[in-house]
Amino acid sequence: MKTPIFLFCLLLFPCLSLSQNSSPPSSNTSSACPLDFSVIQKFVSAAAATSPSPVATDSGTRCSFVLDLLHLLLAQYLRTDSLFHPSLDAADACWAAFQTSLAPLFPGAAFDVRAGCGFRTEWIAQGCMNITSRRDFEATVPPSGILDLGRSCNKSLQAIPACTTCTTSLNRVKAAYLTGSNHGNVSDCVTYPAIYAAGALSLLGPLDNSNAYCFFLLSAPPPSDGSSRSWIYGVAAVCLVILLLAALAAWFWFRRYREPRRRPAKSGVKPSLALESISASTTLIKFTFDEIKKATGNFSSDNIIGFGGYGNVYKGVLADGTEVALKRFKNCSAAGDASFAHEVEVIASVRHVNLLALRGYCIATTQMEGHQRIIVCDLMQNGSLHDHLFSRILERRLSWPLRQKIAVGTARGLAYLHYAVQPAIIHRDIKASNILLDDDFEPKVADFGLAKFAPEGMSHVSSRVAGTLGYVAPEYALYGQLTEKIDVFSFGVVLLELLSGKKALVPMGEGHAFVLSDWAWSLVRSERVMNVIEEGMEELGPKELLEKYVLLAVLCTHPQLHARPTMDQIVKILETDLAVPSIPDRPIPIVSNIEEIERSVSSSGSGQLSSLSGYQTFTFKNDDVHSENSEKA
Repeated sequence: MKTPIFLFCLLLFPCLSLSQNSSPPSSNTSSACPLDFSVIQKFVSAAAATSPSPVATDSGTRCSFVLDLLHLLLAQYLRTDSLFHPSLDAADACWAAFQTSLAPLFPGAAFDVRAGCGFRTEWIAQGCMNITSRRDFEATVPPSGILDLGRSCNKSLQAIPACTTCTTSLNRVKAAYLTGSNHGNVSDCVTYPAIYAAGALSLLGPLDNSNAYCFFLLSAPPPSDGSSRSWIYGVAAVCLVILLLAALAAWFWFRRYREPRRRPAKSGVKPSLALESISASTTLIKFTFDEIKKATGNFSSDNIIGFGGYGNVYKGVLADGTEVALKRFKNCSAAGDASFAHEVEVIASVRHVNLLALRGYCIATTQMEGHQRIIVCDLMQNGSLHDHLFSRILERRLSWPLRQKIAVGTARGLAYLHYAVQPAIIHRDIKASNILLDDDFEPKVADFGLAKFAPEGMSHVSSRVAGTLGYVAPEYALYGQLTEKIDVFSFGVVLLELLSGKKALVPMGEGHAFVLSDWAWSLVRSERVMNVIEEGMEELGPKELLEKYVLLAVLCTHPQLHARPTMDQIVKILETDLAVPSIPDRPIPIVSNIEEIERSVSSSGSGQLSSLSGYQTFTFKNDDVHSENSEKA
C-alpha cells in the first residue's frame, strides 16, 4: 500500500504547485521584487506578540530589527537564486513589499521604513566590494576560508558554544578577506559572511530558528510538535529530578562527614562556584599555566605591552605560532574569582566585529606564584587608540579617514552592547586606551572588567563609581547614576580626542585643569567649530562633515544626560546624512573657578548657576561663521 500512495503523492505534487503558482499574489510580495517576504512572517508575528513590543516603541530597536530581517531575506534569496541582493530596478518594489510585510508591528500607526531608519531606496540593491553573487563571494574568499565557514557553521547552532564558534569563524573571514567599507548599504562587508553561511552553506538554511537567531539575532516561536516530543521532555524531567536528588544527597554527605575535617574557608568565599560558569562553556580554551608561561617567556618584562590597576598585559606566542595578548590579574585570591569570572563571562557573551574577542583563560594555583587568573585575547597589532593619539614613539598622525573609521566602529560596538545584548551591558570605562586597533585599524572595544548589566525595566541604577577621570559622566561621578548615557558621554570625550588630538583632562596646577569637553563647547558656542580639529591632520575631510562630528561630540558630552543621544542614534548620524540635533545650552562647568561662577550668577540676573537663562538650544549656522573660524586657536 505504501508504493501506490507514494506514487499518488508524486503525481499530486505538480498539481499542487501549479495551483499555488496560479493563485493571486499575496499582499506581502511584489511581482517586481524577487525577495520572498513570506519567510519573515513568523519573526514579525513573534515580535508583534511581545507586549509591550520594543520594536514598536523604540526607534533604535525597531531599525536594528528591520535590518536583521533584511539580512535574513537576502540570505534566503542567496539560497534560492545565488544572488546577494535584488537588482536596482526592483529596489522600490522591494521596499514597498517589505513595508507591507511589517504592518503587524505597527497596528496603531504606519511606520515608513526608509524615512524612519534613514535608508535610501538604492541601498537594498548595493553590497560589499562589488560582490553580487555566490560565485563572486567564492572568488573573493579562498577555499580555506569557505572550508572554515562550512566546518564551523554547517551544523545545528542551537547550543551557545556552537553559535559562538560559528560567529568567530565569520569574523575571521571578514577580517581576512572582506576588508571593503560600504557605508549606507543595508548589507555590507560585516554581514556578507553571515548571509553566505546561512544561505549557501548551512543545510538547515536561514529560516531554521537556531540559525536565524545565531546569524541574525531573530527569534520565532518553536514549531508546535509538542505531542511528538512530550515523552522526551517527560523522561528528561524525571532524569533531572533524579540528578538533583543525587546531588543533594552527595552535598549533604559531604557537609556531614567531610567538611568538619577541613579548616573553614576565610570570609565564606567558595571560589569554585564563581568559576563553574566559565568551565561550563566549551567555546573557551582553558590553557594550562605552563602553556601561558611558555607563551610569554615566563612573563618576561620585554613582552609587557600594557598595564593598569588590574595588572599587566603581555604579548605571547602560542604553540601553534598564534600571537595573542594575555591579561594577567595581580594580587589574585579566591575572593577575587567572582570579578575574574565576571569579566570572562561578559567578554564571552558578546560577539561583534568591534568588540575584542576572547580566546581562552587560565586558572591556576601554585606554591611559587599563588593564585593566577589570566585571560587570552587576540593580539591587536596596531595597539590602542591612545598610542596613536598621544604616544611620542608613533610620530605619524592618524589620517581623517582612519579617525572616521575608528569613530564609527567604536559607536557600532557600543550600540551592540546597549541594544543587541539582553540584558544591556554598560561598559563604564570607555577611553582611548581601551579601544584597540587591528591590522586594518578596525577598532575593538576592550577591557570589560568594569562592565555592568543594566536591569531591564529600570531607567537607571545607583552604583559604586568606577572609571577613568576625564571620561566619567557628571551624573555618574556625583550621584552614581548608572545608565547607558554614561557610555555616550565617554564616547563623546573619545570622539573629541580623535578630532582634536588633545587629552581628555590635563592638570594645570593650583586646582585648575584643562577639560577637553568644556574647551570644545566654548569653541562651538563662540562659532569656532573648526578650531577643535587638530592641526596638520592628513587627508582632511569636507568641512561640513568635520563640523558635524564636532557638534555630535559636544552633544554627547553634554552635562545633562537627557540631552545626549543614544548610541543607536549616534550610529545613524555617523553613517547617514542625518543632521546633529540642536545642542541644549550647558550649565557652567563643575571645575570652574570662583570668578566664573560669580560672573555667571551676575549675568543671569536671577542667581541661577547657568551660562544662559533657561534651557535654551544652540544650533550651529554656517551663515553666521566669522572669518576667524578658519584660524586655529
